[in-house]
Amino acid sequence: MAKDMTLLWGSGSPPCWRVMIALEEKNLKGYNQKLLSFEKMEHKSEEVMKMNPRGQLPAFKHGDKVLNESYAACLYLENQFKSQGNKLIPDCPTELAMMYQRMFEGLTLNQKMADVIYYNWKVPEGERHDSAVKRNRETLTAELKLWEGYLQKTTGGFLAGKTFSLADVCVYPSICYVFHFGLCEERYPKLAAYYNRLKDRPSIKASWPPTWLENPQSQDMLKDV
Repeated sequence: MAKDMTLLWGSGSPPCWRVMIALEEKNLKGYNQKLLSFEKMEHKSEEVMKMNPRGQLPAFKHGDKVLNESYAACLYLENQFKSQGNKLIPDCPTELAMMYQRMFEGLTLNQKMADVIYYNWKVPEGERHDSAVKRNRETLTAELKLWEGYLQKTTGGFLAGKTFSLADVCVYPSICYVFHFGLCEERYPKLAAYYNRLKDRPSIKASWPPTWLENPQSQDMLKDV
């Protein structure tokens, strides 16, 4: 079943990791995969561009169906393989609504995170401003406090309630990313507890970024956020 699936991915990328967690959760083993290097610009290779003309990862294909947007791929996998592996869309209407809400709010978290972490990479040196850096960091701080509050109010330990869902599949990689870049666990105890509790979930452990395993030392870019 997974033999006609192909995933081109990059280590540490939250969008790539989402798809890999979904594949693990649906027990889709043995798919074709290729780890590519962002540093070597392999995401701009002809192989990737044929599947994803945006030159971005992940690039995911199931038979003749191409889904390069990670949320689309995760939703597709859950809907296509509902009876296989773990159920990722809850039946409870309240949890279902919360799942979709948190999933799509996760895109805002990802963007605000990227605005801080990749500022120097995205913005030419002559266009950088200390005021923009300060504003981006303050915006990310406010966003993280929002998520800290969500987890404070959530019963059951997962983003949508009592069960692991697509909300966790899609947002957990971004939560991991901010801690990898030095976010203070003491300052965000609920986020830290969520981050540490899910580390050993089989789907997450099996797909943990290999570059992070090779170099587990966190960076400190976000230590003061």
